[in-house]
Amino acid sequence: MKKVITYGTFDLFHEGHYRLLQRAKNLGDYLIVGVTTESYDEARGKLNVVDSLVTRIENVRKTGFADEIIIEEAPGQKVSDVKKHQVDIFTVGSDWAGTFDYMSDYCEVIYLERTKNISSTILREQNRQIQKVGIIGTGRIANRFMPEVKLVSGISVHGVYNPNKESAIKFANKWEIDPYEDVNEFFNAVDAVYIATPHATHYGYVKKALQKGKHVLCEKPMALKREQVEELYQYANENDLILFEGIKTAYCPGFDKLLSIACSGTIGRISYIDACFTKLESPSTRELTDEIYGGSFIELGSYCLLPIIKLFGDQYEDIQFDSIRESNNLDIFTKASLKYANRIATVTCGLGVKSEGRLLIGGTKGYIVAEAPWWKTSYFEVHYEDPSEVEKYSERFLGDGLRYEIRDFLNMINGCNKSKFKLTRSDSIVLADIMEQFMIAEKRKYEDMGA
Repeated sequence: MKKVITYGTFDLFHEGHYRLLQRAKNLGDYLIVGVTTESYDEARGKLNVVDSLVTRIENVRKTGFADEIIIEEAPGQKVSDVKKHQVDIFTVGSDWAGTFDYMSDYCEVIYLERTKNISSTILREQNRQIQKVGIIGTGRIANRFMPEVKLVSGISVHGVYNPNKESAIKFANKWEIDPYEDVNEFFNAVDAVYIATPHATHYGYVKKALQKGKHVLCEKPMALKREQVEELYQYANENDLILFEGIKTAYCPGFDKLLSIACSGTIGRISYIDACFTKLESPSTRELTDEIYGGSFIELGSYCLLPIIKLFGDQYEDIQFDSIRESNNLDIFTKASLKYANRIATVTCGLGVKSEGRLLIGGTKGYIVAEAPWWKTSYFEVHYEDPSEVEKYSERFLGDGLRYEIRDFLNMINGCNKSKFKLTRSDSIVLADIMEQFMIAEKRKYEDMGA
């Protein structure tokens, strides 16, 4: 008898799950199905699981394909299960291709072609439609988005649009989604849009998507003019649409905890914030060649400004910029100084000059420090006058962190406003205002592009 084993969460059971189990069953004589527990899903970063474990097991059982159902609840369990049950074939969907090649030391590994664009129209427990998301853009961040989005239940990527046909097809083939050449056909096929294009195109694509009645998650910066961001939010609000700016730090659990500790009074009255983010990029990258929308501050400033705006607000009295520039006049290193009423803050960004990256929040009783990469907040400390008195805090930061903003974006679409405070409309507006001031200070000519 040939034994086959497969695993999954099987949340919001749909036709894609059914077909996968059917194909797995056809590989042998006896099919074992491992269903993950809620705690294991959360630990490995799969968020927003809707159905209970009991419901998910029952949905698998109802297909009639599973001869045996087991519970997966710990890392490394797959190997022991294969040995224990004397399994001949280990199989999962092709979206996991390569991930479980190590299992070939114990049995045959087969990646089954997954069913494209299959999802429930009604979520079993909540009577809500799975959100079909389309991606505009096929660059680095879009490729990081794809493995993250599959870890959030209730949302699926349906297709990708790029005015460059070849780029769209290449991306679509890699991630097994549909490519679109026509932007209007693309909008008609999706419920929501993720925009991951060059900065110059953000405003145009966001506006077009909203006009088409789509919820929008846009990578930072949403726009580089205050009035444009105000316009976009006003349109979204008037048409009951969700508009999110994608600064992943704002949505990660560790950063939320850091802000909570800072606001709790633990370090007294907050008087000073210093945020530094530098990374060395090749001179040939877009960030260091786009003479209008490139440079350190436009690329990294949103991250460093975020804790300042969250803790000090938008009523700053003055801002000054000092930059080191390359021959093309792009800033490879910029320091911005913000003055508030009886409080000050500094921002340091660099793409061509390296510095010690950290976030420091100074108060009248102590200070909080998070070392690089603090923008992926997983650990920080609270220090006091007594150097022996140190409080240490940690929080998991999983993957690239995009799953957190995707989860909160989905929750907002589904009417849950508990994450609304993490990056508000006023936060995005003041970010755009500061970016606009930097553009003016740099004498850069703003050009709108995109849809």
